[in-house]
Amino acid sequence: MGTWQEIGEFNMAKKKLTLQEQAEQILKIAEAHGVQSNYFFATTFKRYQVQIRILNELEETIKKDGTLVTKEYVKGRQNVYTHPAVGEYNKTSTSANQTVKTLIDIVKTLRPEDETEGASLQDMMKDLMADD
Repeated sequence: MGTWQEIGEFNMAKKKLTLQEQAEQILKIAEAHGVQSNYFFATTFKRYQVQIRILNELEETIKKDGTLVTKEYVKGRQNVYTHPAVGEYNKTSTSANQTVKTLIDIVKTLRPEDETEGASLQDMMKDLMADD
């Protein structure tokens, strides 16, 4: 199993990864630590994938339409504004960044006991799920 440093923080030093490649890297990290099937990881990862799809669509819209739009108001004057997709892209990317942090926290917390002292939460969650 690789450590976070070995995986190279998404191998950013080697090349710039696309959003999809980053998602695949996160999944590989989870698999390396045996947490990919954990409910919290799986649902959070699914949410991250939705955020990636939204970001990709917003990127395409911005590429197609540009970053600025004009609106005509009083007396035919046109005002220039930032394209609404730019603001949505920024909000979604901030949210996606938070989701990645959550995914990393889940992996760090739930990985097996021999890798870290984080197994106590994992044991607690197993006990909680067993009571159902």
